[in-house]
Amino acid sequence: MAEAHYRCGYCLSPQHLVMAALEIEHIIPLSRGGSDDEINLWIACPLCNRHKGQQIEANDPLSGTLQSLFNPRLQSWSEHFEWDDSGIRIYGKTPVGRATVIALKLNDDPRSLAVRLHWVQAGWHPPKDK
Repeated sequence: MAEAHYRCGYCLSPQHLVMAALEIEHIIPLSRGGSDDEINLWIACPLCNRHKGQQIEANDPLSGTLQSLFNPRLQSWSEHFEWDDSGIRIYGKTPVGRATVIALKLNDDPRSLAVRLHWVQAGWHPPKDK
């Protein structure tokens, strides 16, 4: 999907570096009342899509409030997230961002962090245009 710059809407992993095809993701899952309309679809890497599953909201660990998860179609990634200084970990800047980082386990898989480290060392990551 060119509109998504051929990368995951959550962790920004690009299709040309991911070892599996990016998947069509229902922002609001069908089982939660979502539709197959384009406004409810985006692309996600298999890890983010699997962790998101049927979730549409999660608790912000800072405020403890229930938040809707980040919507990559309607919200700006850089408004809600930022990379740490190493370019490997994603931090939530807002309640939505923090809840999404936790719900999708964006920094929990040591293999993903190792892969991101290699991408950083190669100069391929983090993306310059978020």
